[in-house]
Amino acid sequence: MCGLVGMLFDSARAPEVLREVVTRMADSIEHRGPDDSGAWVHPGARVALGARRLAILDLSSAGHQPMTSASGRYTVVFNGAIYNHRDLRRELGGDAGFRGHSDTETLIAAFDRWGVTASIPRLEGMFAVAVWDHERDELILVRDRLGKKPLYLYRAPGILAFASELRAFRSLPGFAATIDPAALAAYLRFLYVPAPASIFREVR
Repeated sequence: MCGLVGMLFDSARAPEVLREVVTRMADSIEHRGPDDSGAWVHPGARVALGARRLAILDLSSAGHQPMTSASGRYTVVFNGAIYNHRDLRRELGGDAGFRGHSDTETLIAAFDRWGVTASIPRLEGMFAVAVWDHERDELILVRDRLGKKPLYLYRAPGILAFASELRAFRSLPGFAATIDPAALAAYLRFLYVPAPASIFREVR
């Protein structure tokens, strides 16, 4: 299943604090990925990514996340499955420098070769991906076309945070977890909360 979490700040924070918070966020969704966990903090201390991994395609440490591309340009956390990743590997060829067999590695090799925007239409599968582009200092969040894999967003002054599950936001300092009455009414009517709302007013 796997799970991802992360934060982007408008200014630098203490790296050790970012690592502690993003690790707590990831640990709160341990059930999504009991096999491995990881946290990455950008040297500029504005970005932190975390992951919980359920190892399926590659049981080795070569599938560890967060994962950085061979060029060093992209750092990625990924939840899902790329069904055509073996076809993409053949297209990318041996010079892509694969070390393992995970579809995460295929994904970041595609980003290195074709760029993020051009790679996404090539993907067949279900996925949520967070990509930090070191060259452009840019965070890119992507979800599959049908929204099969969850991706929740929290915005507050100075911060954007994201996660595979709502419970991860409770690890954020200052997160209020205010119930949205309209979302609650929708849940009582439909037995789910329609997007883009969530049960928490602060999260979409």
